[in-house]
Amino acid sequence: MTVREQGIQCIRDEAQALQELIPKMDEQFDRAVELCFRCHGKVIVTGVGKSGHIGAKIAATLSSTGTPAFYVNPLDVFHGDLGVMTGDDVVLAISNSGQTDELLRFIPMVLQMQIPIIAMTGNPQSLLAKYADCHLDVGVSHEADPMNLAPTSSATAQLAMGDAIAVALIGKRNFQPRDFAQFHPGGELGRRLLTTAQDVMRTTDLPTLDAGMTLGKAIILVSKGKLGLGVATDAELRVEGLITDGDIRRAMERWQAEFFSRTVGDIMTRHPKTVRPETKIADIQQVMNKYKIHSVLVTDKQGRLLGVVDHYACMI
Repeated sequence: MTVREQGIQCIRDEAQALQELIPKMDEQFDRAVELCFRCHGKVIVTGVGKSGHIGAKIAATLSSTGTPAFYVNPLDVFHGDLGVMTGDDVVLAISNSGQTDELLRFIPMVLQMQIPIIAMTGNPQSLLAKYADCHLDVGVSHEADPMNLAPTSSATAQLAMGDAIAVALIGKRNFQPRDFAQFHPGGELGRRLLTTAQDVMRTTDLPTLDAGMTLGKAIILVSKGKLGLGVATDAELRVEGLITDGDIRRAMERWQAEFFSRTVGDIMTRHPKTVRPETKIADIQQVMNKYKIHSVLVTDKQGRLLGVVDHYACMI
């Protein structure tokens, strides 16, 4: 088997492991999601080795989607970290075998504090599954590695089950993109969801035109504006229409020699897309994509032009 074939087979095996999870999504999964949803404290995720790495990722996903969570190494519990746990918390304990010694020595402390336990294991008959309030079966028929030893398919199954819990909680909490942005202010998504039109709009040297202006004069102003458009406004800067480079080219083809005597009002779009200064960049991008346009006008409540946001301004 070639290197590429081995890689393909690995992906196939892990994909099969995920498919095998679906029949196991029963009332135990519902119970686990409910415990997390009703939790008034934190979801404390724990595991050892590869399961610990998966647990840390699951905790990060939960925290970023509205469920306070963090990862605790069970070995650290014996050296002071038990103090972070309260009776309002829920423990999500991950172990493929369900018999991991370091994890089992941690469980009696959790039981003594009467903290609910969600077990995620590949062995429903394990001690961890036995002492848990609910058990998520993530067992796989075989690992993806040729020796059937390295935690590959089993780790993928654990990760997918953690994502399934997080996604289910997103639905129960009606978690919205703006909520997500609050937890990701430094990322690209956060910037797009928190930045508004007034933060990025161009406000100086706007190519404003008069509807009665000839296209011969308008084309010069549009060119100087370097936005690929011109905005027709009245004396109080209320928006009356919009012309673009494309409108000008089509007008040239249509009227040819008469072009320079035609007016802005002859070709302008009379109801261009506008947004308010507080409109989020993410919403502006949706408008641009929906109507296949490259710019939107920013106006106040009276329809007066305040600025222009183009496609490049949204690429923050």
